[in-house]
Amino acid sequence: MSGEQQIIRRKGAASVAAAQSLALFATVPLGAEQLTATELEALGASTVHAVRGGVSFGGDRRILYRSLLRLRTASRVLLQLGQFPCGSPQELYDGMRALPWGELLTPAMTLAVDCTLRDSAITHSHFAALKAKDAIVDLLRDQTAQRPNIDTKSPDLRVNLHIAKNLATVSLDASGAPLDRRGWRLDRNDAPLRETLAAAIMLHTGWDGTIPLLDPMCGSGTLLLEGASIALGQPAGAGREFGLMRWRDFDRRLWERILQEEQTRAASSLSVPVLGFDQDPKAIITCRENARRAGLAYAVSFDRRRFEDTEPCGHQGVLVMNPPYGVRMGDRAGLEPLYRKIGEVFKRRFTGWTAYLLAGDLELAKLVGLKPARRFVLFNGPLECRLLKYELY
Repeated sequence: MSGEQQIIRRKGAASVAAAQSLALFATVPLGAEQLTATELEALGASTVHAVRGGVSFGGDRRILYRSLLRLRTASRVLLQLGQFPCGSPQELYDGMRALPWGELLTPAMTLAVDCTLRDSAITHSHFAALKAKDAIVDLLRDQTAQRPNIDTKSPDLRVNLHIAKNLATVSLDASGAPLDRRGWRLDRNDAPLRETLAAAIMLHTGWDGTIPLLDPMCGSGTLLLEGASIALGQPAGAGREFGLMRWRDFDRRLWERILQEEQTRAASSLSVPVLGFDQDPKAIITCRENARRAGLAYAVSFDRRRFEDTEPCGHQGVLVMNPPYGVRMGDRAGLEPLYRKIGEVFKRRFTGWTAYLLAGDLELAKLVGLKPARRFVLFNGPLECRLLKYELY
């Protein structure tokens, strides 16, 4: 075994030890990286560094567990096992075999390997994933005379392989299902807003529960439910399971203790109204059911109302909305009257408020007729959007 492979093995073995500092990485939707970095700093992570599409950070097992429970803007949390040069299929195979899979995996467990590639000699991600899987399976078979089964949908151990410029980084996916799946939104409308994007929007607004919050086109209610949960200090992942719960070294007692600490820290009520309106009666039914599942039915109210009938619920507050922008919801030209109406309602009724509008089409947004005080770049899936802030004097 080469000296480089020995380094990889020591790094991999250390990464499963509770007392050691772990090399961790949060994958993040584009545009939200700095928000995630701020979240990680707040929970006590070390060496936090934002890059395009993610944030690297360090910490012990407690930090890993807290990151899964508290991060609102990240998609996944990965535990890095090691890195090695990967300029050929043989280097990939040898590098994967050098990692301590016998400590992490038994023949009774299921396995999956995901791969992403960038600027490397190996150009097919499916081939690289198969080669990496073969190395793991061959090693386990040599050690135990048995091989683990493959389960691409819900494996006990999901391996993340990232190869960039002929350098392979191998990690374990601690998340399981993506972190935007909070566990409460079972019903989704035709154009759902991911919870991670909703959280990024609400964090940009800075709404802290001290003034009213209103969404006049609430859809599934995601913006308001994320906002209320943030203001209350609730752990984002309290209502779901995570991939690391199937790991061999998962510490159930520590997890339950941290979960209890996070839940105890949360406030029990809000002192201001949080209101959502939508003209679709089915959407309101969905919102109320989602609020019930999220344990927030007491904090957020939903009612059927047309946008043009919306009235403020106080002299000041935050209005946030995600209007349709013609990509999935219909004809762009047909939306022009709606955006003009948005500007009229803002100017005539919401003096003293601050409004935030997620715009997927800047030409449509211009029809609002107001100059934004700030613009934040966010991505709704592959679509680059702007979160526009309007100070309505």
